[in-house]
Amino acid sequence: MDGNGRWAESRGLSRVVGHREGSESVRAVTRQARKMGLDALTLYAFSAQNWGRPDEEVAALMQLLAEYLDSERGEIMDNRIRLNVIGEVDRLPGFVRERIDAVTRLSAKNERMVLTLALSYGGREEIVQAARSARPPVDAASIERALWTAGLPDPDLLVRTSGERRISNFLLWQAAYAELYFTEVLWPDFRELELLAAVAEFQTRQRRFGLTGAQAGLR
Repeated sequence: MDGNGRWAESRGLSRVVGHREGSESVRAVTRQARKMGLDALTLYAFSAQNWGRPDEEVAALMQLLAEYLDSERGEIMDNRIRLNVIGEVDRLPGFVRERIDAVTRLSAKNERMVLTLALSYGGREEIVQAARSARPPVDAASIERALWTAGLPDPDLLVRTSGERRISNFLLWQAAYAELYFTEVLWPDFRELELLAAVAEFQTRQRRFGLTGAQAGLR
């Protein structure tokens, strides 16, 4: 979810205002994903590398995250959404971890959609910890069981906003066969119609997973 800072700066506003507007896009996209019947939605909210940003920006992001978890708890439950969090969660401040624990416990039995927040997350960091903790024999299956995303499906579609053409350390293992969709739209402007456009584009793709079109049953 990229472009909050640039969105704000282009309007002469502080980057924090951009992040706050970006949280509205989180709400809109989550609601639309649920309406569309998607099984899983993963949002890259804060990377392991984002800790290097100015202290005041990091503090504002943590406060926004806490506010989001407080304000969306009711909607998460009403829509039978299960909250999941991946990343180095122990690095998050205590007031954020407390809210994560509360909402994940409360929503643990919900079955309509899994909403995963990637917090203090990095794909390389995930693979390193999986390699360290995987039980022998170490193969693809044992690595997958040790990933933070264990139990979740691999992503079908990976969306990157703001015109950037890279995946920035996100789900490096899991996205091996994901369809990539890049849009110039900055995250605060990415709402329901933009998600629908991304899914519509995904529906035009031919997914062969290394096979020929004939083998995959494609025409």
